[in-house]
Parts: sequence; C-alpha cells; structure tokens
Amino acid sequence: MRIIHQDAKRGIIELFPETLDDLWHLSHLIEPGDLVSSKTTRRIQDTTGERLRSDRGIKKTFFMGIRVESINFHKYTGKLRAKGIIETGPEDLVSFGSHHTIDLKLNNSVRIEKERWSKWHRKRIKEAIDASKIPRALVVVIEDDVADMGILRQYGVEYYGPIIGGVSGKRIVQKNRQQIINNFYDEIARTINNFEGIEGIVIAGPGFGKNDFFQFINDKYPDLANISRLENTGAGGRTGIHEVLQKGILEEMATEGRIAHEIRMMARVLEEIGKTSNMVVYGKKEVKSAAEAGAIEDLLIIDELLRERDVEKIMDMTENLGGKVMVLSSEHDGGKQLNALGGLAALLRYALN
Repeated sequence: MRIIHQDAKRGIIELFPETLDDLWHLSHLIEPGDLVSSKTTRRIQDTTGERLRSDRGIKKTFFMGIRVESINFHKYTGKLRAKGIIETGPEDLVSFGSHHTIDLKLNNSVRIEKERWSKWHRKRIKEAIDASKIPRALVVVIEDDVADMGILRQYGVEYYGPIIGGVSGKRIVQKNRQQIINNFYDEIARTINNFEGIEGIVIAGPGFGKNDFFQFINDKYPDLANISRLENTGAGGRTGIHEVLQKGILEEMATEGRIAHEIRMMARVLEEIGKTSNMVVYGKKEVKSAAEAGAIEDLLIIDELLRERDVEKIMDMTENLGGKVMVLSSEHDGGKQLNALGGLAALLRYALN
C-alpha cells in the first residue's frame, strides 16, 4: 500500500493498493457515507442516431465517485466492490444520482473522502504500508503422500492443495516407487515456485516425509532449501498448518507473523475461559466495564466491529489507560472464535469483582 495524496482539510486520502492484503485493508477503511473515487469502465452506446441491435457500444475508462452504501471484499476472487450513488464523474458519461458499483482493483489508485478519519483508520493505513515491507511466508505440511500449503496473508491463511502423490498402493512396483516420490516432490516444488514474493518456508509434518522433501529440494531446488526450515507437527493437513502458526515459528523467521500472533492470543483467551478464570472478560458490556476500570492488559476486537463508534471509544479508552489493542481478522480461525464470543474479549491486568 502506498499513499499517493493527502488533503487533511478536505478529509481526503488517495491510496494505491498493490496486493490482495491491501484490498482487504481498504475493505475496512471504506465505510458507508464515504465518497470513493477510482477508475471505472462503462460501455457507452451512441444515442445520437439509430442504434443497431449488434452495436454494443464503446468501452470508456474514466474516474467516477460514488457515495458508498456498501462494501464487499471477496477474497477467493480477489475483488473489492463498492456500491453507492454516483456523485462525481464526466457529465456526458454518467447519470448523477443513479446507483453504480465500482470494482476497486490492484495497481489502481483509490481516493477516499471521509467526514472524519479516526486514529484507528490512520493506524490501519500505517500497518498496511509497513506490512508491504515484510517478506511473505509459506507453510508446507507433508503427511505420507499428501501435501497441503498455506500462504500467510494479513487477513488469514490462504490454503492450497492437497497435492496427492499416489505413492501408496499395492499396484506400485518397488522400482518405480522412488520415481513416483520424486514426481510428487517435484510437483510440490513447482507449485511453490509459482507463488510470488515468498521469502520464508516452513516444511512441517508428523513423519519423515518433510525430511525427504527437504533433501530433495536441497539437491534439485537449492534456492527453496535456502529459505526453508523443518518443523515437527502432530498432524498433517490444515490442522498441521494451524499448529505451525501457534508455535510462533514465523516470528522467529522474521516473516509475516501477524496471524500467528493473533491465533496465539486467542488461544490464551480460550485457555483463561476454560479455567473459569476471572482474568478474562468477553462481550461488549463486560469489556466496556473492564476498560472503564482501567483493568485491560490486552483487548482483542474483531475487524467487523471497527465501524461502530461505541467500540472505537472502548479501544481509545483501553489504549489511553495503558492497555494494548489487537484487531483480529474475521477470516481466520482465531477471528471466528472471537466472533463467537461477541467480537470483543480482554485479558486483564487484575481481577474485577
């Protein structure tokens, strides 16, 4: 994410999204009521003469601004769409007051005008800019002849696979077995090489498959081996990927550790709840009371609640009284667990009566 232009007096910030993570950040920065402008393409038909049935018009690209009514981020398609009423644009190409949906795209600047930019909005922009400088991490979990992968994005884990090796089976002749294994490992390596910007890899699993794969890439793909490390897990598949995140290995590798940290913090909350401890509270009413008492050490909040003004006050109060605020993505398991608790939870520095 890059800042292209700022106008504090008019409440305007123009941003340039460069990654899928940036679009996710934008989906939480843009709110109903904002004026959002970006390039859009419309098919314009000639209305000056008799229009032929086959005439589908001419595509024209121009800047258009809409007063946002809703914003939707589709992580699987990589699309961010803002829907609202047209307020700005070329008079001869747009119909002011009509509804329109703008597709906000990568490498396309987005201008956002707000009545009020909160410190949490600005903090999120800073996080997005800082995160663009952090190497991306990939977790590969191998169990027997099955490999699963997960790329750590800022909003959660993007899963790939499984890749099936077809190593087991009675029909496989022993002399062909090693070639089949090599083909399996080669497919994993080629898949990894298709990802852009990967600078840290954790190769994990419950058996010896991870070690054999590491030896394979050490011989055939040394560039991958140089940025990889091995780790034991008790399970394969997505469970194994989740286990790697909980161990904090990614922070040690100086790669994208935000999601791993969020998941571990949520695990601490659930552990305290499981012990029926009085050092944790959850739910808006209980968390607000703890914030007013200055008792919060760590506040966890789901990103979907950030647009609520009363929640913003709780965040401000917590930080002003020395507590830490962590916003969890609703896209990963830790965020879903927090959502089930009402979207707010806090670990306390002292027990409340």
